[in-house]
Amino acid sequence: MKEEKRPTPPKFNIYWIYGAVIFVLLGLSLFGGNDWQTMQKTNISNFENYLNAGDVSQVVVIRNKSSVHVTLTPEALNKSEHQSIKSKNILGQENSKGPHYQFEVGSLELFEEKLEKARNKGIAFRLEFITIENRWLDTLIGFLPIIIIIGVWIFLMRRMSGGGAGGPGGQIFNIGKSKAKLFDKNTDVKTTFKDVAGLEGAKEEIQEIVDFLKNPQKYTVLGGKIPKGALLVGSPGTGKTLLAKAVAGEAKVPFFSLSGSDFVEMFVGVGASRVRDLFKQAKDKSPSIIFIDEIDAIGRARGKSNMTGSNDERENTLNQLLTEMDGFGTNTNVIVIAATNRADVLDKALMRAGRFDRQIYVDLPDLNERKEIFKVHLKPLKTIKTLDVDFLAKQTPGFSGADIANVCNESALIAARKNKKSVGKQDFLDAVDRIVGGLEKKNKIITPEEKETIAYHEAGHAVVSWLLEHAAPLVKVTIVPRGQSLGAAWYLPEERQIVRTEQMLDEMCAALGGRAAEKIIFNKISTGALSDLEKVTRQAKAIVSIYGLNETLGNITYYDSSGQSDYNFSKPYSEHTAQVIDKEISIIIEKQYERAIDLLKNSKEKLKQLADRLLEKEVIFKDDLENILGKRPYKTNNEKIEEAKALKQKK
Repeated sequence: MKEEKRPTPPKFNIYWIYGAVIFVLLGLSLFGGNDWQTMQKTNISNFENYLNAGDVSQVVVIRNKSSVHVTLTPEALNKSEHQSIKSKNILGQENSKGPHYQFEVGSLELFEEKLEKARNKGIAFRLEFITIENRWLDTLIGFLPIIIIIGVWIFLMRRMSGGGAGGPGGQIFNIGKSKAKLFDKNTDVKTTFKDVAGLEGAKEEIQEIVDFLKNPQKYTVLGGKIPKGALLVGSPGTGKTLLAKAVAGEAKVPFFSLSGSDFVEMFVGVGASRVRDLFKQAKDKSPSIIFIDEIDAIGRARGKSNMTGSNDERENTLNQLLTEMDGFGTNTNVIVIAATNRADVLDKALMRAGRFDRQIYVDLPDLNERKEIFKVHLKPLKTIKTLDVDFLAKQTPGFSGADIANVCNESALIAARKNKKSVGKQDFLDAVDRIVGGLEKKNKIITPEEKETIAYHEAGHAVVSWLLEHAAPLVKVTIVPRGQSLGAAWYLPEERQIVRTEQMLDEMCAALGGRAAEKIIFNKISTGALSDLEKVTRQAKAIVSIYGLNETLGNITYYDSSGQSDYNFSKPYSEHTAQVIDKEISIIIEKQYERAIDLLKNSKEKLKQLADRLLEKEVIFKDDLENILGKRPYKTNNEKIEEAKALKQKK
């Protein structure tokens, strides 16, 4: 038998009392000064007729309202013309005593003169002058400023407390309560580990924590203890928060979710109070999981950013978090999962074993993982049946999971813009170009001279990268303005785990090919190579001062992976070493620039043919380069891998 649901009584609301008080005050103001009787309206002409006929017994003049109330004689009430005033009033009583009529006068002085003339004629009536006051309304107006001040104060207090009446933090005294959202068996969380494509290593470690909460005896029988905390570290968009959502969907235990900034408030001590309240709620519902997103908002290293020496509210919050995670009386059935993009700035005490026992690095997806991510995001799209997912994965090296989701969404928008019934291969390629390079600006005004310069600049990139062994293979070249660039050359970089010196030098040489082409053809250079110079300078600086690939400086690096050098005002090397670094960077860049010039001088005719093709078509692809420059003399690692697979299949 199903239990009948009882109707829930309406919740009490203090605004009902406010409404009742206002209703009573309005009623008193409307009816407080009246005798609860009805009077018929008339005009001064009718009044003069009644007065001359001797029907009027009393005239009451209300000075502050310029109104007149008229009472008739008992004999006049029996006349046929006054029968209508005998009708019952709102209390169900006959209006026999009066007043019976009322009307308004424009000038009281002229009206008084008319009454004096009537008296002089011998007409008898009583005349009275009064002023009507509404004491309730006057009292209300007197208290109105105080009421407004109290109302504004209540409104501000409710806004500062962070919510309406009845909810957590709804009152000023509950401001120290935790703002964490609770997900439990009564909450419908649909995200599971099946929805998380790729990230196999991270999922394995996270699944182990969930499995421990479901089957603790499997581990405790061998003497193992559950990890107290797991820290998800990785670049933006790699799926850290998505993993946490999957944990909330998979774990059959209470899951508290909040952001690091939720602990920050304008009041002193609120952050620490919210940490205490959060862990109190988690312990009451243990076993449970706490997820803190962007923990670097409160977990930064102490003493680094406090320049004034004053009490730092953020440090107090961090101290309380450290105590709750591994202090006296800590309940081991509460697991803390946190996510951040900046693990290098976190406090060392927060990172030690016993608090965050595991640091799970969520890296950018590789080729196979990108393929799995594409399959997840392609499910809701209407794509063509012949769509090659492997091709899409190869066209998006370095893309995060969020970038791939954006590519799929953008491709659907592009297909809809073209009135297509399904999303095709070209739509995905256009989406990649849109995300990487920006929106096409075909209407941008460019002079023929500028267009020719851009064509030779992009052709220079294409020719040099085609002739170098370790440069990224070219996909297409365009001189259509896109985003902030006037032209672009699209490459398909190889996925390398380590990079050698010659590979970095070839990439630098290809980046300088645009400026080298301008120098050879026009004997002039322009500002169009700014982004190329920025990239080259960054790579040369990394060769010299980070990776230790420079012979002059030797095997030494000035890179600090802990991030502590960010707070130092001095460089980790002397002034003499700084001069050596600057000199070596300049030598490397100029050497590659001269190398690019030599390559283009030997292929000057092909450079002109490619530039002319660009001016004609505006966009050229790999096939056009092969027709002009011939087949590329070097094979990429991907091509070598494909050949090796083909040989194995033949054997």
